Amino acid sequence: MPELPEVETVARGLERVWLDRTLTAVTVRRAGLRRPFPTDFAERLTGRRFVSVGRRAKYLLARFDDGLVLLGHLGMSGRMVISGLSNTPPGPHDHVAFVTDDATLVTMTDPRRFGLLDLTTEAEVATHPLLVGLGPEPLEDSFTADILGAALAGKMTAIKLALLDQTLVAGLGNIYVCESLFRAQISPLRPAGAVSGPELVALVAAIKAVLREAIAAGGSSLRDHVRPDGELGYFQHGFKVYGRAGQPCPDCAGPPACPGIERIVQGGRSTFHCARRQR
Repeated sequence: MPELPEVETVARGLERVWLDRTLTAVTVRRAGLRRPFPTDFAERLTGRRFVSVGRRAKYLLARFDDGLVLLGHLGMSGRMVISGLSNTPPGPHDHVAFVTDDATLVTMTDPRRFGLLDLTTEAEVATHPLLVGLGPEPLEDSFTADILGAALAGKMTAIKLALLDQTLVAGLGNIYVCESLFRAQISPLRPAGAVSGPELVALVAAIKAVLREAIAAGGSSLRDHVRPDGELGYFQHGFKVYGRAGQPCPDCAGPPACPGIERIVQGGRSTFHCARRQR
């Protein structure tokens, strides 16, 4: 599932070709993906000019000159692919095509069909059912140790699971929570409410640093993520713990003092950590 850095990478790629361009044609090749497309989806978008392209949590948000907002989610396998117009027939998983006034084609491709596209308005976007309950954006200046501490106060759930709760922090997923907890030297098993003081400061700093580095690297391409220009992200080459079970901890001296990176399961998801470094 794409996390914040992957969605931010896609949004930035789309912004380069969509900003200030007008949609001249929208082609919908099926009734919907995870949910049906809105009624008259193509007709409502055609002729609208993009005024911004961005992100909220793991959702894409493209705003138009008339107040219309296109909301998208990539699901597990969704991609937004930029190309020029050609006579090549669409592939079996090319579900929606957007053409702008400079003949740029953006295709939403989604083999598993867990993505979605919806329409809302600027006046209603903040209260959209998919967005209304989301927590703060971790890269904003307003996301501080005090804010995170208040959200975690009194919670006995493990800190790893708490950080995956989108109502507490928006956009974080399994990969970047594992990496952030490692940098902050906090065990994923610690009760969330027990993380306090300097640990919260270190955790917030680690979250911001990991996310910024991942965005700069174009996200992590493990299975399905591809940037809109077709290039792969490469942050996976910098993982400290994620997917490295059985390998030496990069910040410990090695055995016998440190057994290396361990994999455990929390909430049905794999957690990777160093039990010696993370307390």
